Amino acid sequence: MSEARKILVTSALPYANGSIHLGHMLEYIQTDMWVRFQKLRGNTCTYVCADDAHGSAIMLRAEKEGITPEQLIANVQAEHMADFADFGVNFDNFHSTHSEENRELSSAIYLALRDKGHIATRSVTQYFDPEKGMFLADRFIKGTCPKCAAEDQYGDNCEKCGATYEPTELKNPRSAISGATPVLKESKHFFFKLPDFEAMLKEWTRSGALQDSVANKIAEWLDGGLQEWDISRDAPYFGFEIPDEPGKYFYVWLDAPVGYMASFKNLCARRPELDFDEYWKPDSSAEVYHFIGKDIINFHALFWPAMLEGAGYRKPTALNVHGYLTVNGQKMSKSRGTFVKARTYLDHLNPEYLRYYYASKLGRGVDDLDLNLEDFVQKVNSDLVGKVVNIASRCAGFIHKGNAGVLVATDIEPELRASFRDALPSIAEAYEKRDFARAMREIMHLADLANAWIAEKAPWALNKQEGKQQEVQEICALGVELFRQLVILLKPVLPKLAADAEQFLNVPPLTWVDLAQPLANHQLNAFTPLMTRIEPAKVEAMIEASKEDLAATNAPAGNGELEKDPLAAEINFDAFAAVDLRIALIEKCEFVEGADKLLRLTLDIGDAKRNVFSGIKSAYPDPSQLEGRLTLYVANLAPRKMKFGVSEGMVLAAGPGGSEIFLLSPDAGAKPGQRVK
Repeated sequence: MSEARKILVTSALPYANGSIHLGHMLEYIQTDMWVRFQKLRGNTCTYVCADDAHGSAIMLRAEKEGITPEQLIANVQAEHMADFADFGVNFDNFHSTHSEENRELSSAIYLALRDKGHIATRSVTQYFDPEKGMFLADRFIKGTCPKCAAEDQYGDNCEKCGATYEPTELKNPRSAISGATPVLKESKHFFFKLPDFEAMLKEWTRSGALQDSVANKIAEWLDGGLQEWDISRDAPYFGFEIPDEPGKYFYVWLDAPVGYMASFKNLCARRPELDFDEYWKPDSSAEVYHFIGKDIINFHALFWPAMLEGAGYRKPTALNVHGYLTVNGQKMSKSRGTFVKARTYLDHLNPEYLRYYYASKLGRGVDDLDLNLEDFVQKVNSDLVGKVVNIASRCAGFIHKGNAGVLVATDIEPELRASFRDALPSIAEAYEKRDFARAMREIMHLADLANAWIAEKAPWALNKQEGKQQEVQEICALGVELFRQLVILLKPVLPKLAADAEQFLNVPPLTWVDLAQPLANHQLNAFTPLMTRIEPAKVEAMIEASKEDLAATNAPAGNGELEKDPLAAEINFDAFAAVDLRIALIEKCEFVEGADKLLRLTLDIGDAKRNVFSGIKSAYPDPSQLEGRLTLYVANLAPRKMKFGVSEGMVLAAGPGGSEIFLLSPDAGAKPGQRVK
């Protein structure tokens, strides 16, 4: 057998500012399956990750919640680790970028780049919030689009007309944090001279380290000419201070990928058999793989290898890039209940159902993966319950009743055994190349062969015939042996099913080499059901739970991301005319404690004040930016009592969801209390 490989594997770092959802889980499950396969084959494979814990967003959220950034990231990390563990994602180490190892490594890499002439400095003019006392990133600036005059647009692009521009081109700019009018201010910034590494990047990105489609995309950027990369931010900022530069901090994307190295270094301190330098020196024979989504390839395929090269470290062996997750053929939607958090899924369904479904759909490319919920139910029930588990449940009872649970030795059906044996190299190759869908197809083909053979032999019928009991035992012994082999082949995808099967089989943890040695004259433990069918009602309950009390955020609150069914029942004109639409002034807007989607709005409608709950929090992370703004209000909607209080009407908003929800506003000149005709 060849010498075991030394492999270090990472997934992209989840941001410590929110919950894990099923779109995130696609990457971590994919990575975990590949790592488990490598370990099953006897390779030394180490899987590390960390929470991405720095940046303005972390600082501002902690401030709003009245806690320190350190408290916030600790709370989020505990939530993330619980979700990953319950989905069977088995990190060797899950760390944080806010760690001493990361501070030391980030500083050392920066200093190496600086001392070799790869860091430039120059003054940059940026918007500055005079009330908050901080420079504003583009996403924290809003104003009127200079191209189409759409209001409430971000500082770098217009979501209405699609135009891109500089923040200084915005009309009527304002801080999305305080609402203040920003002022232009100069500051010294630090830049990584990425163009210094253009030749190296052109060679490395075509070396086989990237999928072809990814390499082609990177080539477009390389051909367009590389720009220096701004790696600094001004105080106040939650992150690491740049060495020798008080008040200047590393931009979060500099220390985030260094977090891969830092997490591994933290692990090396606890595992003497792991040598940090052995994995990260330029001539290392170890392998390093990053699993990432296609939205962050520029950081990982350009900035990161250039930083490593410039600082004297090895570059990744390969980047494994995947696409996005859609649900039922569409972008995940909170209003449809298809934006499912990891914990919501776990509250309703077995995580191994999703692990298998993802495996059955994941190929080597970067295409998006669709979680079709009907197909999800059908495939899991058919493949795992109807094929794999069915083999053991068909055979175990006869062995326990007819031979006290002891598997007899048998050499029957050599051709069927050969079919399993001959398939192993192809399945191993599919796993190695991350073509999980092909591996699952080939494994299920073997399950079909085994089930067809058992059905043909019909041990349940033979067992009723005189003198056929030994034949029944041999048939069922081979059936259980084929089930054992299928369990080994599926173990990277279904670790919990494998552990339960090992208990039934009465064997230590199975590895790939166990495929070569069949069980014979072996005592089994009692058989208990290993997996039950998915009940469609549980999927429906998960979707309903993911709508996050949609009834509350829709009717009384005005859920701006509600996506209307085009075939919804029509209403007549009289019903529409009965809606009392008025102009309302938002006097106050604030978070609702305990609600993930709601904002509480205090409205002035001219002759009265109204309290309204609105499900638009995802689009307005800073509620104060809505204060002083006019909007449309349904005044004659019956008040609705909610657990947070009484909602007195509805404000109107539109958009596809998430950050793209737009509170409707009247034209200039409208007054609070005016009726809309």
